[in-house]
Amino acid sequence: MLFILVDGVRNHFLNLYFVNYIWFMNFRIRQIRPVDNPIISKIIKDTLTEFGANRPGTVFTDPSTDQLFELFQKKGATYFIAEKNDKVVGGGGIYPTNGLPTDTCEFVKMYLLPEARGIGLGKAIINKSIVYAIENGYKNVYIESMPELKQALYVYEKFGFTYLKAPMGNSGHTGCSLWMLKKLVE
Repeated sequence: MLFILVDGVRNHFLNLYFVNYIWFMNFRIRQIRPVDNPIISKIIKDTLTEFGANRPGTVFTDPSTDQLFELFQKKGATYFIAEKNDKVVGGGGIYPTNGLPTDTCEFVKMYLLPEARGIGLGKAIINKSIVYAIENGYKNVYIESMPELKQALYVYEKFGFTYLKAPMGNSGHTGCSLWMLKKLVE
């Protein structure tokens, strides 16, 4: 598995390799724009429906899912959009969720279309998000998820996220029953 981070420091060679690999596959990762709102909202909701996780208390019913550009204008937040041949195929980002310690951010709303899964694009979004978190002074990254999203959980484990016994913060996503944390610095 390719990582941008090695012992909390960017490995520029692997970063360059991974970015070039994604570019070669005609994928691009960029910041969210206002025009992306309806597209990424549909991707998120369609993915949750696909996996049977389209229930209350998740991003499926969260009104902010329809206005991600506006949501991610908050200080300490970023949202990355993944494109293939100029078509939005997914996204994910970092958010300073209410109630989390000030040194902890949440990795949020990472969803990909089927055509964008299994090729390393999700890993690239996670890598960019972790680098952003480190560059913005965060020491921990928190995740809320659901058992239906098995592949994502597997990838999070590979990135060093470990399971928690209870949620952190006040995301309002009471439909998420799994919580994970990754320490970025010791």
